[in-house]
Amino acid sequence: MTKLIKWLAQGLLYALFALTIGTLSGWPRYRHLAPDQALIRVSLSHEGKRESACRRRSPEELAKLAPNMRTALDCPRRRSPVTVAVDIDGKPAFSRVATPSGLSGDGASNVYQRFALHAGQHRLAVRLKDDVNSVGFDYQREATVDLKPGQVLVIDFDAEKGGITLR
Repeated sequence: MTKLIKWLAQGLLYALFALTIGTLSGWPRYRHLAPDQALIRVSLSHEGKRESACRRRSPEELAKLAPNMRTALDCPRRRSPVTVAVDIDGKPAFSRVATPSGLSGDGASNVYQRFALHAGQHRLAVRLKDDVNSVGFDYQREATVDLKPGQVLVIDFDAEKGGITLR
């Protein structure tokens, strides 16, 4: 009789544990966004232009270098920081200067930011600068977007597609 009670108690505890897991897996409800909101994400990884141009080494400089290091061009590795600015409906919403990654500052600059806003029509202006030697922004894109509730619009950079992309 005691063996039967142990089995029933163990079954009851397993059922209680399964019920607890089942309840907590769907409660409390998680809402990604409010029902009338949309999301804009700025998500890009871009390598800025080199901070300085390559220069040709003189014959004297080449003679001083070890034979395996004798390359005619000396190209510094450091890249320019990438500056991103976003205006929504004519108001500045976001501005960031992202430094290049890597120990030598020669990697990509990464930017990630998200904005939750009311669904509907919005005017976007996105600007990107990737050359420390240029004046002003190197890439600009303005667009009017009609965001549906729950929609996610991603702002990215793709040089092959002409620069700033909205998808």
